Order: sequence, then structure tokens, then C-alpha cells
Amino acid sequence: MTSTTKGLPGRWAGRCRRAAVMTVAVTLIAGAAVGLGSSPASAACGDGSFNADATLSGSTWTSRNGSRTVYTGSDMRAAVQAALDSLTAGRTSKQSVVVRGSGTVSAGSRISVPSQTILDVCGTITVSGSGSGDQAPIYSRGTSNIEVRYLTLRGAPLYGIFMRNVNNLVLGQINMQLTGGLGVRIDNHGGDRAVKVRNIRIDNVYVSGATSQGVETYGVDGITVGTVTARNVGNSGLLLNDTINATVGTVDAENTGTGTGYAAFRMANRNGRVGSSYPANIRVGTVRARGGGRGIFCVSESGGAVIDRVDIANTGNNSVLIENCYNVTLAGASGTISGGGEMRIAARTEFPPSSGIRFQNLTVSNTNIRWSPCTGSNNTVSNVTRSNSTLTWC
Repeated sequence: MTSTTKGLPGRWAGRCRRAAVMTVAVTLIAGAAVGLGSSPASAACGDGSFNADATLSGSTWTSRNGSRTVYTGSDMRAAVQAALDSLTAGRTSKQSVVVRGSGTVSAGSRISVPSQTILDVCGTITVSGSGSGDQAPIYSRGTSNIEVRYLTLRGAPLYGIFMRNVNNLVLGQINMQLTGGLGVRIDNHGGDRAVKVRNIRIDNVYVSGATSQGVETYGVDGITVGTVTARNVGNSGLLLNDTINATVGTVDAENTGTGTGYAAFRMANRNGRVGSSYPANIRVGTVRARGGGRGIFCVSESGGAVIDRVDIANTGNNSVLIENCYNVTLAGASGTISGGGEMRIAARTEFPPSSGIRFQNLTVSNTNIRWSPCTGSNNTVSNVTRSNSTLTWC
């Protein structure tokens, strides 16, 4: 066993009424503390009072708002949409809808959630058939102040949850056991991409069987994530694109991105870039990866990240690949990497080479550490214990 010296250049499986919830009260965005809405920690799915409901009895859905019946029929999507549409138009504070019952929604359709809305789905939505475009069983665009506190989803949606240009968003307890599609996407691609969406909170997402990403963001400023659990997902467990000021608790991935270059946790497309620099603004508590493709992948001028703890074993591709990234610390506290592909700092010619990359506080066994090609500067290894592991450093 050799040791380098300094100077070298969980899974969520609950249901609505028994979920344990992590509460995050505020996030810091642009120096200000901004409230992120109510937390489901204080109530199980469907508890408390609601402004409207969609309830299944036998094979019939009935949607009500107070004494008004706004829908009766067999279509779950129409029932939920009617309940949402019955809320007060032009409201300036949140109103709520509860869904009591399980049903089927077409992959070629969507339930559109308006601004100032809280939604609890206390049942299971099963997605059937096929569709195209940006359809999703839970969808919103150009809105604000939305909470999807509980959702259980099955089938193969194009997107399970798709939030485009939605500010002040909370996703609570989300359980997606899928047979295809993408789990959760939050982006700013509905207009001027220079304007990021802001103030996002994700408490606890479990995604299995997606053929694309588990959870993906693109163009977000200010996001707090509790736990993303990914199982047998085709691409990444959690992918952050062009996202800044992010705090992530845990990414827990097994067999994620198998046979691909995707990773349990991936940062891409100038993720973490603030203006023209990379201050530490992406903070991740723990990345756990078993099997799959890569463990951690940073690419395409991303950075500004501190990953405190890593637990990576037997990945089919690189355990860690840092490619054209800047100011990245792995691991801020501690970590183990065992088997799988090598840890590597690499470079593409179209971007400036990696700099300010720190591999530290690690125990690495049965895989190698390599910096190649020898471009870039200020990349260091310290406090790394190696077993059956070579070090090739520039």
C-alpha cells in the first residue's frame, strides 16, 4: 500500500401517509433568504383542508370545489385538470388540490398546473401509450409558486414532471418506478435562456427504470435538493446543466448509465459558472454509486463544486472523470473509490484545460488515478491512500 504526499501537482419507498420528509426552510439566492413554501413534513398526503379535490369512487371520478361539482366521469386527467382549473383565477396566494385515487393518463397528454397551486396526488398515476414533444403527466410552463408535495408515478412518460420557466417551485415526495422516459426536468428553455429560473426545492425523489435522466436541471439559479435515489436509470441519476447556487444532500445511484458515459452525478454545460468565474457554489453532501456508467462526471466548462463525501464502487466507466472543469474539490471531507474505471482529469481541445482540481481525503483501491493529457494547472492530489492503484500525474 502506498500513500501520496501533499504537493503532488437512500431509498425513498414510502407512500403518501407514511413518508418521512426532510424539511428545508429556506435557500440563499443572490444573498437573500427566500422562503420555499410549505413543507409536507407537517402533514401526510391529503391531510388538512383543500380548496378542490378529484376523488375516485368505483370507476367514476368526481371533482369538486366546495359545493360545486366541476367534473364527473372516467378520465383521471380530465378530473384532475378540472379541479385545478376550478381554483380562483388571478389569485395571489396558493390554493390547493388533492387527488384521491389511482388512474391512467396518456403519455400524449398533460396535467397543467397553474401558478399559486399546491398539489397532493394521493394515489398512483400510470402513464399509458406514447406521445411526442414536451408532454408530461405533471406539467407547468411560465408559472410561479407551485408545490407538488406528493406524487407516485408508473409507466413510460416522456417526462414524469416537466417544469419549464417555473419559479418558486417545491417538489416534495416523488416516487417514480418507470419503464421508460425521463423522471424530472426543470429548465428555462421556454424563452430567453439568459434568464435562469429561480428558487427551486426538491425534497426527495426516487426514480427507477427511466431510460433518460433521473432528475435534470438546465438554467437554474438557486436550488436545494435533499435526496435523489436512482436505480437502473439509462443516463444520469442527477444531471445539473448551466445551474448555479445549488446545494445537494445525497445522490444515491445503482446501475445508472450502464454502458454509457453518463454518471450517477453529472455536471455539464458551464454548470457552476458565475459570470466568467467558478466560485464554490455547487455543494454536494454525498455521492454514492454502484455499477452503472461513471460515478462522477464534470464536463464542458463546469465547476465551482465541492463534493464532501464519495462512495463509488465497480463503475463500468470512469469512477470519476473531470474534463475541462475548474475549481472542483473531491472529496471535501472523505471518500472511498473501489474498482471500476480510473479516476481521471482529461481534456477536449475545444475548451480550456482543467485547473484547480483537487483529489483529496480519499482511499482508492483497485483503480488508477491519471491526469492525461498534461494540460492545465494547479491540479493536486493530497491525503489519498492507494491500494493496487497507480498514480500518473503531470
